[in-house]
Amino acid sequence: MSLTGAFAALADTGCAVGESPLWDATRQALLWVDIPVGEIHELTPATGARRLWRLEGPVGSIGLAADGRLVVARRHEVGLFERATGVYETLAQVLPPDPELRLNDGKVGPDGAFWVGSMHDAPRREPRGALFRVTPEGLVERRRDGLFTSNGLAWSADGRTMFHSDSRGCWIERWGFDPATGAMSGQTRIATPGEAEGRPDGGAVDALGYYWSAGVSAGCLNRYAPDGKLDQRIPVPVPAPTMPCFGGDGRLYVTSLRPAGGAAGPVLAATAAVTGAACALFAAGAL
Repeated sequence: MSLTGAFAALADTGCAVGESPLWDATRQALLWVDIPVGEIHELTPATGARRLWRLEGPVGSIGLAADGRLVVARRHEVGLFERATGVYETLAQVLPPDPELRLNDGKVGPDGAFWVGSMHDAPRREPRGALFRVTPEGLVERRRDGLFTSNGLAWSADGRTMFHSDSRGCWIERWGFDPATGAMSGQTRIATPGEAEGRPDGGAVDALGYYWSAGVSAGCLNRYAPDGKLDQRIPVPVPAPTMPCFGGDGRLYVTSLRPAGGAAGPVLAATAAVTGAACALFAAGAL
């Protein structure tokens, strides 16, 4: 088994839509966001120390920059946030000012750029989303179109395989990836999980190259082999998990959301028998 202990909810971590967990190895801290309220949370598991920052409007995802700042996907833009001072600076406008579009899942890639997808944020979902690559210089490259809800970004430990999903299209794709240039090649759709199996939300890759997908509609984590074969379906004690993250403390963390009429979604933690791929850093310079 890939987990050696049961999941437990961390105290006082309930969110409306908890997402984008990542491990800050320098500070030995876990970070995550609560999308609709624009909150960024930080927890140091060893001490229980907590910090919270709130930005105006939704925060879809975050990444770590090499200089210690956070790269932040807001509704239509990407910027850099300094935790010590609370100063935020816009880096790039990614989307037009359309109230039905917002940025969603994002991660720093092995190429040092921030990869972030968008979604059609309306009751009727249309394939208006896209996948973008944002460079440290603020250059925005559109890499994929026709998405409902871009999600599930994760890379293998060697940086040569990228995974990407669409939560409403209900598919997971694998791409060849050049960690030096960010070039994508060899698109392969490896899985098409539906509602009962767990629509694919956020993802993570372990050190063995297996892709972990949060089955947001089925209360589970789905662990796929690189070729798309389902290796394990792991139940979690919440109805709607949103993204797994391997911590540097030997634990697997999972964010979750509040289902309709339910309680706030906590962050879960369990002891893992496998480690995760190292967190890449955004090569940010001074703005």
